[in-house]
Amino acid sequence: MRLDKFLSNMGFGSRKDVKVLLKSKAVEVNGEVVRDAKQHVDEAADVITVAGDRVEYVEFIYLMMNKPPGVISATEDKYDETVIDLLGDEERHFEPFPVGRLDKDTEGLLLLTNDGKLAHELLSPRKHVDKTYFARIEGRVTEEDGEAFRRGVILDDGYKTKEASLKILKSGEESEIELTITEGKFHQVKRMFESVGKRVIYLKRLSMGTLQLDPDLKLGEYRYLTEEELTGLKEKK
Repeated sequence: MRLDKFLSNMGFGSRKDVKVLLKSKAVEVNGEVVRDAKQHVDEAADVITVAGDRVEYVEFIYLMMNKPPGVISATEDKYDETVIDLLGDEERHFEPFPVGRLDKDTEGLLLLTNDGKLAHELLSPRKHVDKTYFARIEGRVTEEDGEAFRRGVILDDGYKTKEASLKILKSGEESEIELTITEGKFHQVKRMFESVGKRVIYLKRLSMGTLQLDPDLKLGEYRYLTEEELTGLKEKK
């Protein structure tokens, strides 16, 4: 990889900015000052420093966010705040995107990455990646609803959902449930409950595959995935 590309990718500005940096003699490769932007470096083996600080090459980033309501799962929008707007400059530099979508009013676990291959694997309908939600429901949720979800319900567009697992936490005029699905149709959880005559009034995603929402993350906060979390996602996708 060319040195100017390496430094630009690591957030040191445009190729033009990097040339200015190189002329200042602030960049060293394996202990030698380098001013040639075209010099090729091995990002895995060479020791590259800027002003004495080592620069570690990072290609992909993986972030867990506790998405707040009112924010949309998109990279940009003319009218609404997006999940990307909640990130710092260091993370935005890598141009991450949300893996799948949560509705504007839905909270909870959202994975953001610039790893398109992993995102594709997690979202592929063939992979049947589990997604578990907590919801409060207007109306009494029953075991009959659970059986209907297990068999698959017909949505308003005629689509029959795949098998889903319903756990009733509290049943009453306002019920609380956990629902695990393997699909990601538009407004799917809400539409599934509408198919049995009930309405979702609060929805939060708890998990996606092996990835569990960190209970210490407040709404709008995010953190990098641990090696263990990332390995689990890649192994179980």
